[in-house]
Amino acid sequence: MAAFKDKHNGTWYVQFRYTDWRGERKQKLKRGFASKRDAQAWEREFLMQKQADVNMTFASFVQLYEKDIKPKLKLNTWLSKENIIKNKILPYFAKRKLAEITTRDIINWQNEIRSLTDCRGKPYSPDYLKNVHTQLSCIFNHAIKYYGLQINPASKVGNMGSEQPKEMEFWTKAEYLQFLEAMLDKPLSYYAFEMLYWCGIREGELLALTPDDFDFTNNTVRINKSYQRINKQDIITSPKTKKSNRIVQMPDFLSEEIQDYLNQLYGAEPNSRIFPITKHYLKHEMQRGCKETGVKPIRIHDLRHSHISLLIDMGFTALAIADRVGHESIDITYRYAHLFPTRQQEMAQKLNMERKN
Repeated sequence: MAAFKDKHNGTWYVQFRYTDWRGERKQKLKRGFASKRDAQAWEREFLMQKQADVNMTFASFVQLYEKDIKPKLKLNTWLSKENIIKNKILPYFAKRKLAEITTRDIINWQNEIRSLTDCRGKPYSPDYLKNVHTQLSCIFNHAIKYYGLQINPASKVGNMGSEQPKEMEFWTKAEYLQFLEAMLDKPLSYYAFEMLYWCGIREGELLALTPDDFDFTNNTVRINKSYQRINKQDIITSPKTKKSNRIVQMPDFLSEEIQDYLNQLYGAEPNSRIFPITKHYLKHEMQRGCKETGVKPIRIHDLRHSHISLLIDMGFTALAIADRVGHESIDITYRYAHLFPTRQQEMAQKLNMERKN
């Protein structure tokens, strides 16, 4: 590999030809290296990337991983992955050759990560540790599936954390109505919480709603997008899952309320957001309402749990509820099983009758 010294400033550069993925010959020029060795090392890594050689450094492979994976993901999903990769993985493995990272290396890395603390000086949660390890394992799996790596050392070692079941909180209808009294002074907040509680939609789905999404003839609202605030920009994406694309039937009183609200939005365009606020605003309003009314504090997402628990209490099946809220029915069955009325005694009685017959 040839490297050349720039006579003007004394730095080094490389200039070479290679074959791209289309089979076309291309020329590459890269300047500004402090030494001949640095220039040659960069050329070597570049060519190994183009040839998908697993002897490239881990940092070089992460660049390929980003090019392959990022276009398939929502921006906020990729940013979460990127944060873990940059802060918890690359500092340890960046200079190592991808194919030479061993299970012993992974164990040492896990021990190092477990010893770290968060911004409050507390150890990382088992959930977070699990996510960090899973991301490392995903990188190795990608290398196996598409680039010929033989083993996944992270998978062989096993995870360093575990997903902890989160306590599910919700409001009863009485608690919600008590909370709602504190929202009467702000119509925007009032109608936003009405949509969340009585339709069970996600926070991002609420904040993406436009006048065009409502059909007041049939009292329905269309859910087909989600709102995120990322890097100080408003981003509209597709919903969380394919199942999340749905039409939600509104109760008559809610349909009338939203019509009244839209009539207050003078000059609102058909495709403009009817709740031009952020998740932070809703969180602040919920905290205010709980403080003023004495209702126990819950998360915004727990209003969705509250809606589902209300439907369960009304006797609707897991399948019917899942269609309404954009879940798989199996998820409703497992996550909310403790809320469904028990049928054990009824089952035993019918089995007794079968035996007697």
